[in-house]
Amino acid sequence: MRVAVQAEPFDFGAEAAAFTRDLPGAGAVVTFTGLVRDLSGDLAAMQIEHYPGMTERAIAAIAGEAMTRWSLVDCLVIHRHGDLAPGETIMMVATASAHRGDAFAAAEFLMDYLKSRAPFWKKEITTSGAEWVAAKDADEDALKRW
Repeated sequence: MRVAVQAEPFDFGAEAAAFTRDLPGAGAVVTFTGLVRDLSGDLAAMQIEHYPGMTERAIAAIAGEAMTRWSLVDCLVIHRHGDLAPGETIMMVATASAHRGDAFAAAEFLMDYLKSRAPFWKKEITTSGAEWVAAKDADEDALKRW
């Protein structure tokens, strides 16, 4: 299990290749990569803040829960912070298990957690100013299934 919270961009292909290199007993790998979206059409940057140490511990705890809850062989979570431009990769989740159902469910669980509970604070910087991103009801509702 690996959790990385970093400002630097990451290479999805290289991360996926490294993740799948040695997975004894795995029959399924699921990956997901999130991108910074420009819904308003004038997004200059998404500014993501966090508390170093606290964020990594919180994500590691939920990744550990996913590892046991779905009998994962391995999992990976990468989440970026700092100023990100529209279209940049913001995060990646990878899960590996003996069967696809566990890998898919664990990946969705991790993504739902990252979207609504991971300790990140996001601010959209637009041409007309800056605004903190509020929690969305749909993201909260997604957590209820777990």
